[in-house]
Amino acid sequence: MPQMRRPRKGSRAYGPRKRAKSQTPRLDSWPEISGTPKIQGFAGYKAGMTHVFAVDKRAKSTTSGMEVQTPVTVIEVPPMRIAAVRFYESTIYGLKTSGEVWSDDVDPLLERRVHVPKRAAPDFSRYENADIEDVRVLAYTQPKLLKGVPKKVPDLMELRIGGGSVSDRVEYAKSILGKEVALTDFAQEGALIDVIAITTGKGFQGVTKRWGVKLLSHKNSKHRRGIANLGPKRPGYVRSTVPASGQMGYHQRTELNKKIMRVGTDGNEVNPKGGFLNYGEVQGAYILVRGSVPGPAKRLIRLRDATRVPAKADQSAAEITYVSVQSQQGA
Repeated sequence: MPQMRRPRKGSRAYGPRKRAKSQTPRLDSWPEISGTPKIQGFAGYKAGMTHVFAVDKRAKSTTSGMEVQTPVTVIEVPPMRIAAVRFYESTIYGLKTSGEVWSDDVDPLLERRVHVPKRAAPDFSRYENADIEDVRVLAYTQPKLLKGVPKKVPDLMELRIGGGSVSDRVEYAKSILGKEVALTDFAQEGALIDVIAITTGKGFQGVTKRWGVKLLSHKNSKHRRGIANLGPKRPGYVRSTVPASGQMGYHQRTELNKKIMRVGTDGNEVNPKGGFLNYGEVQGAYILVRGSVPGPAKRLIRLRDATRVPAKADQSAAEITYVSVQSQQGA
């Protein structure tokens, strides 16, 4: 009888686990929002973690109304600058770039990252009667304003303009071209956001650490930290579902519905004595995000409007009564 063949079924989830192509995460989707136009994303740099005491607002919680200790991640978020406005048109193959207009006032350091067109006054005349489906902007960070990030070259990324009609979004994009935007132009305290970053790299690791498989018997020949059997006789190859050694970490990951506990402008409010490990001191604007986020200190963290907000999600501002500034240096 001939061999039975069929297409692969199901999701491969996080496989194959290869190194990320870039340390700047790439976003493939944006949620639709209502209200006035605004940017739907932002970016910052991870400083470290601490803990706070905040009032538990969950009605059915056993600690409702009480102060509870909550771990938070400190992300330094200096203002971003808008380098260009990009227009998209709808085609039978999906959204396609229609064109872009660059600002005549761009940081010279950006030329180290990407080729910047010749500086000229922004001209939107060719797009006045175009059939524009979506409006986005090219924004870049300003790590030169930070003390804890040892680089000056900006990170460039695309941010969607959401809310209102398409014409309203175009006018909003025109108004911010070449200017700085702050995190408060993106989200406020209490909002739920998605956090996207590249995880901490761990290099080439064995199958036991990488996949958590059970150790073989101590009587096993030659090795215990293997997987014993690579599969059946047929198919005559090793399937991708078989645990194997390889790259671990340094993958792009998205964490959904992270709550912004606080938006601050003075880093001294959260700086531990001696500064954050492997980062130093936060100087300017920062946010506290509940829980942990991917990546080590100094890693670029991208933020986006939440795409899967629960129906009864609490998006009111958190009541923080205490922020720990204890030394992290072991002293």
